[in-house]
Amino acid sequence: MLGYVAAALSLTAVLVLRTDLWSFLAEVPGLGAVLPETCGVQAGRLLTRDELSAYHGGPGSPGLYLAVLGQVFDVHEGSKHYGPGGSYSFFTARDASRAYVTGDFTDGGLVDDVSELSPSQMLHLNNWLSFYQKTYAAVGKLVGHFYDEDGNPTKALEDALAVIAVGLKLKEERHEENKQFPPCNSEFNSGVSRVWCSKNSGGIQRNWVGVPRKLHIVGYDGYRCVCVRTTGPPSENPDSEEHNDRGDLDNPSLKEYKDCNPLFDWCLLKE
Repeated sequence: MLGYVAAALSLTAVLVLRTDLWSFLAEVPGLGAVLPETCGVQAGRLLTRDELSAYHGGPGSPGLYLAVLGQVFDVHEGSKHYGPGGSYSFFTARDASRAYVTGDFTDGGLVDDVSELSPSQMLHLNNWLSFYQKTYAAVGKLVGHFYDEDGNPTKALEDALAVIAVGLKLKEERHEENKQFPPCNSEFNSGVSRVWCSKNSGGIQRNWVGVPRKLHIVGYDGYRCVCVRTTGPPSENPDSEEHNDRGDLDNPSLKEYKDCNPLFDWCLLKE
């Protein structure tokens, strides 16, 4: 699997070659619903930060609004949670996109700056945005960080969507990797860890069991336990007629567990 840096460089190279950024992002699977022109945001309704701050749901307030990545939603139907005293009331009347991921609900954390969030964190934020799009009415756009005074996307929004695109790419690659190397089952009991493989380990159903191995990930120092096919051609060349009938056992990214029988479908970890 490509590391975050490699994926980011790959996407950056594509963006440099594509002058129509929004057309490119619209082609990324899973990202179309986030784009402002396809998510149902009313282009004619623009709110300033001061205007949005009045929509807190308290006495004299004209309503109950919040914003995520600059998109404003009417959440009055969820006033039990978002109204004054509600468990999510700190999200209302502002764009606190960063806090949805970090869990920092202080004034310093309830901000719209997402520039330092990782692709996986931005995917989590994207899930929140999708939730609001499906659950609440879109009101318009918040002028400032993500949209300019004419309602056009800013560079901050373009950068945020590009990171989400990287996250979606990594997620897709991890899904493909999991089909080749499904995660092991694992348990920890009385100070002893055990990993093992089955035809459904890691939630990946298949017609083979495999053996546990350490999969070292490019760009990272750690590893994860995966189940590896022991027969047939390697996954990289499934149609090959000339192979050692060892499946993926010879993949250079795999390492055996110390003191474990390399042909057993289970291993007691002593490391």
